Amino acid sequence: MKYLIGEKLKFDWKVVFVTIVSTLLMMTDRYHDLFATKYWDRFFLYLIIPLILIFVVFRENPREYGFSFGEWKLGLIFTLLGILLMTPIIYFLGHGNTSMQQYYQRFILGLPWTTFLDLFGWEFLFRGWILFTYARKFGPEALWLQAVPFALAHIGKPEVETLSTIFGGFAFGWIAWRTKSFLYPFLIHWFIGVLIILVAAGVV
Repeated sequence: MKYLIGEKLKFDWKVVFVTIVSTLLMMTDRYHDLFATKYWDRFFLYLIIPLILIFVVFRENPREYGFSFGEWKLGLIFTLLGILLMTPIIYFLGHGNTSMQQYYQRFILGLPWTTFLDLFGWEFLFRGWILFTYARKFGPEALWLQAVPFALAHIGKPEVETLSTIFGGFAFGWIAWRTKSFLYPFLIHWFIGVLIILVAAGVV
């Protein structure tokens, strides 16, 4: 209780800033269409705006937020392992789950670039901007903290997918943490996104 009564509150302004802005960006994405498609909306909201804020408000290099190749050899190993692990899981879920098929088969048009635009911004928001900001303050706890809004952002998608995202978000965060780059979780996520649409649509 001593931290609630009679103690002066002290906040890390960057943690507060990133928490508020990232929340508002996700809400804007949910309630408004800024461009012709959601893919461009998320590219702009989740990538371009955070990058501008890193330059203008933080006056820092985006490399400090995982916008680099990082430890690329390790990253490529993790990417390959992630692809090998997820391929049979996605194939099984995509063929055996009606909700997954109904939800994802409509996104077949425009692959793979639609998912690229969508997930590149998506991954930078969670595994770049949020993760590395929180990591400075909270250390490894940031891996779980960034996984929470990531999981909540999946509400409305098929239940079996949404229930797994708290763990998937942690795993993606851990890869970004280890490699110092959001690019490798993005590559895995991009592969997952493309494959699950292809499987749901009956292409593979």
